[in-house]
Amino acid sequence: MGIIADIVVDLQYGDSGKGKVTHYLAKSGEYTHILRYNGGCNAGHTIFHQGKKSVTHHIPAGVFWGIRSVIGPGCVVDPEKFLEEIKGLEEGGISTKGLVFIANNTHVITASHKKEDSKDAKIGTTKQGNGPAYREKYARTGIRAESVPELAPYLIDLYEEFHRSGSDVVILGEGAQGFGLDIDWGDYPFVTSSHCTTGGAILNGIPPKSVRRVYGNAKIYETYVGAKEFEPKDPVFEKIREVGEEYGATTGRPRQVNWLDIDLMERGIRLNGVTHLILNKVDVLRAVGRWAVIEKGKVQEFKTEEEMKSFLIERLVTLGIERGNIFFSEDKDKI
Repeated sequence: MGIIADIVVDLQYGDSGKGKVTHYLAKSGEYTHILRYNGGCNAGHTIFHQGKKSVTHHIPAGVFWGIRSVIGPGCVVDPEKFLEEIKGLEEGGISTKGLVFIANNTHVITASHKKEDSKDAKIGTTKQGNGPAYREKYARTGIRAESVPELAPYLIDLYEEFHRSGSDVVILGEGAQGFGLDIDWGDYPFVTSSHCTTGGAILNGIPPKSVRRVYGNAKIYETYVGAKEFEPKDPVFEKIREVGEEYGATTGRPRQVNWLDIDLMERGIRLNGVTHLILNKVDVLRAVGRWAVIEKGKVQEFKTEEEMKSFLIERLVTLGIERGNIFFSEDKDKI
């Protein structure tokens, strides 16, 4: 018996296509478990399964392929919204019975958490109650899933599930939010309340020596939803927003847009130990007709798509990512 883990991380500010990539990788059939390792219903993972669009908030993408899908203790769960999501998937023809689980030591979001979070005006949160729930977790005054009766049918002991099952366990970790929002490594205080990194995934019962691959996700440009000023004054970003349909999957808020920040991506690659990189939505910049990155605070424009791709590949190779592990994606359901 052994454990192998691959981890999907977002190298930007969320909304980079983690749900799509997790769904695509899970299709391979090699994984026994898909693990959501951070965040809560503030996440919105858009998945196209057999031609139909779904948006998940709590539930890992493995459920679409009949794979055991676990919400780990690095997450916080809103019981009401979790059960609504289960119902919605079932009504949409996706079976969840015997497939969706919550680690019994996962903390829950309460009505008081959501009420408090609804008053936020400083950070620009999704107002789903995550921050207050995590605060109470670390203050040791929170409520765990094991204390909520309606969650009882979904509870498991994650140690027993991963380490005492008597068979090989192959985990795919599905992250939420992104490196630029990480509580420790993000642009504090404009951050989320959880760990959005490979290290955050390991906190969910994964031995560090078990990590095999880390799939870094980014868009070929960047987006951000929150209170800070992010989008420069240039009409090209409005065009990118419209072509890329850049509106929050959870809140519907328009995302601010900017060029790809090479320095942020490099930090994320190094600190997360990225082995494979997927750059999504290449087709959006192609439709807009402009290609650029930001490096050391300055915009660097390229004449063609191929020129920008060549620049990125050469930079990524210097960071230890093999050429064959760099993917430029323009599809909604594959990398």
